[in-house]
Amino acid sequence: MIRSLTIGSLTLGNNLILAPMAGITNLPFRLLAREQGAGLCFTEMVSVNGLVREGKKSFELLRSVPGDRPLGIQLFGDDPDVMGRVAATVDGYGDLIDINMGCPVKKVVGTGAGSALMREPDKVRAIVRAVRRATRLPLTVKIRSGWSCEDANFIQIARIAEEEGCNAVTLHPRSRAQMFEGTADWTKLAELKRAVAIPVIGSGDLFSAADVAAMLDRTGCDGVMIARGALGNPWIFRQALDLMAGREPAAASPAERLAVARRHLALFTEMAGERVAAREMRKHLGWYSHGLPGAAQFRKEINEIEGNGALMEAVSRFFTAVGAP
Repeated sequence: MIRSLTIGSLTLGNNLILAPMAGITNLPFRLLAREQGAGLCFTEMVSVNGLVREGKKSFELLRSVPGDRPLGIQLFGDDPDVMGRVAATVDGYGDLIDINMGCPVKKVVGTGAGSALMREPDKVRAIVRAVRRATRLPLTVKIRSGWSCEDANFIQIARIAEEEGCNAVTLHPRSRAQMFEGTADWTKLAELKRAVAIPVIGSGDLFSAADVAAMLDRTGCDGVMIARGALGNPWIFRQALDLMAGREPAAASPAERLAVARRHLALFTEMAGERVAAREMRKHLGWYSHGLPGAAQFRKEINEIEGNGALMEAVSRFFTAVGAP
């Protein structure tokens, strides 16, 4: 089930992919996922309108280093011409471009982008066509099952994407109306796999190595895209690789959690400076502590700490108390 995955001209070492997540999948997080075995990592989703305005903040989302490859760039917008122009602009920043047609949040949907595009098949066709003409890079789309459970048009949208030159499609089998509630309907992945010839990548409810193996086995999809399951848990990639190679996946020990947390903070500080790193790392540190004794009190403590030194002292204290050397 773990195998190489070819998307257009790009061949990945394995078929485990880190999903684009706003506020999460910046350069430090991607580097950690790669160290644990991710075959492809994505930037946070990037607004094409922000890039057109040459907004520094938007271009900062494309920041990378040689060790951060292969890199997927996810763009969102609703204007075919703008999408095409931006795709040409970012061509040299990564190895693959993905069009976001699945984000359910109001501020994205309200602009006509993200999963709002599931309601406009003609616009989907125009956007994919414009982007395909603008870039030589492999091109993918990420979609949901539909705008609502009653309007599950994912096969129609995926076929349009395929007809217009997309090289793969990622499906999160929840509707926009479901947001992240309920259960992802993996049977829709099997349906989509039978309906298109391009690779199908599955997403949704992947929180463990066993989940990854189950999705690949039950649906026949060509790869998986891990999102929330990687939060505070970059070793999910290593564990999945081990499981499907016939090895017993090793749980992350407190010592490993501490080591990864330290590296994450160091990478973040190098990229963004101490003040920003200390603020943004609080959520990650809370995720790294998940399931350990005293985690709730630890989260409360770090949310009141300022500065990397004090933050790292609290982190070391906590993980040492639960078993780190």
